[in-house]
Amino acid sequence: MREGLHGLTTRGRSFLAAGLAAALSALILGERDLLRVAFLLAVLPLLAAVYVGRSRYKLACSRSLEPHRVPVGATSRVVLRLQNMSRLPTGTLLLEDRLPYALGSRPRVVLERLGAQQASSVAYTVRADVRGRYDVGPLVVRMTDPFGLCELSRAFPSTDRLTVVPQVVPLPTVRLPGEYSGTGDSRARSVAVHGEDDAATREYRRGDDLRRVHWKSTARTGELMVRREEQPWESRATVVLDTRSPGHRGEGPTASFEWAVSAAASIAVHLRQNGYKLRLVTGSGADVDASEAAGDGLVLDHLAEVRLTGRTDVAALVERIRQRADGGLVIALLGSLTPAEAELLSAVRGNNATCVGFLLHSSTWLNLPERARAEAEQAHEAAARALMHSGWRVIGVEHGGKLPMLWPQAARGSQGFAWRAALAETVAGGVR
Repeated sequence: MREGLHGLTTRGRSFLAAGLAAALSALILGERDLLRVAFLLAVLPLLAAVYVGRSRYKLACSRSLEPHRVPVGATSRVVLRLQNMSRLPTGTLLLEDRLPYALGSRPRVVLERLGAQQASSVAYTVRADVRGRYDVGPLVVRMTDPFGLCELSRAFPSTDRLTVVPQVVPLPTVRLPGEYSGTGDSRARSVAVHGEDDAATREYRRGDDLRRVHWKSTARTGELMVRREEQPWESRATVVLDTRSPGHRGEGPTASFEWAVSAAASIAVHLRQNGYKLRLVTGSGADVDASEAAGDGLVLDHLAEVRLTGRTDVAALVERIRQRADGGLVIALLGSLTPAEAELLSAVRGNNATCVGFLLHSSTWLNLPERARAEAEQAHEAAARALMHSGWRVIGVEHGGKLPMLWPQAARGSQGFAWRAALAETVAGGVR
């Protein structure tokens, strides 16, 4: 009863106050008919409180997200299934699923009545324009009487998690410069370096050179076996994401860092689809091995939560890359660099790695005065030259740049950028 009184709505409290005021007026004026009206007004909310407070519904709730992982800007469908496990029918139920601010306003759904053992499902959609992990729930069920005089809440503790990952854009297929270094699907390895006993063999096919017959395997299997002259290797690639806050500019979903995160996700998925064993390294300390079957999900889930850090030490990032680097391809999404920081990145090539850097001109994400813009341009060109001198292939990225348009430059180099850098050096040499 006490719980029901605490659950009186504004309407119920108004009825109760009106009943008390009418009763007091009836006693003062001596109006018996008004006293009957006062009694009716006061009893209605009390009966509603007893009705709702004594109701002991056994409700079961389940929630499903379809899908549970969505890219930025996409929608996910949330399905709620509520079942009345008791033998009594319920009254009107108001369902409210709690959502974080980034997913929009809280959805509210009204169920008029659930019979005994009856179940009902409702659905709504959510959309997030900011990547991250968001808890959906818990579900709050508000039970009320038919007149709306009393309302009580019941909460289900279970929650589900929606992961909003960076947007992945399809990239054109190009021949990357590092697919022949270290390991690669298109690079052959001669079995001769391993000796006779370690040679890989297969069944003889018509037209095979008889000099390739492997007699030990032939004697062991009873069938004519020949050596495999080539064995495919696995391609390896490392995607590096620069998370230094001084290297990025802009706010919200249009910031330079968000461009870099989306580019890292797109490149990682593209390389995985092309058979690369992938590794993701970030400046915040993450080192994700995405070589397994579920590698795409691991990379995207981590990139959904990656944030800018205050670390400005490029040497620590270089050391993290080299910890497990053994050649192959390194593709880095880099924020603004000083020439000294760019020179530190030369150590990444110490393991015969082919390095491709997408160097973000993050100052273009801001509206700068003419002089400040010219100074930022000079600093950007100086960092690009330092990277190219250390053997990196550099691709400049400005605000509004589209990754699918820039991606082919990873294969053919950055002739335009290199030409501008060489021209700048020539001019500087002439001035001296």
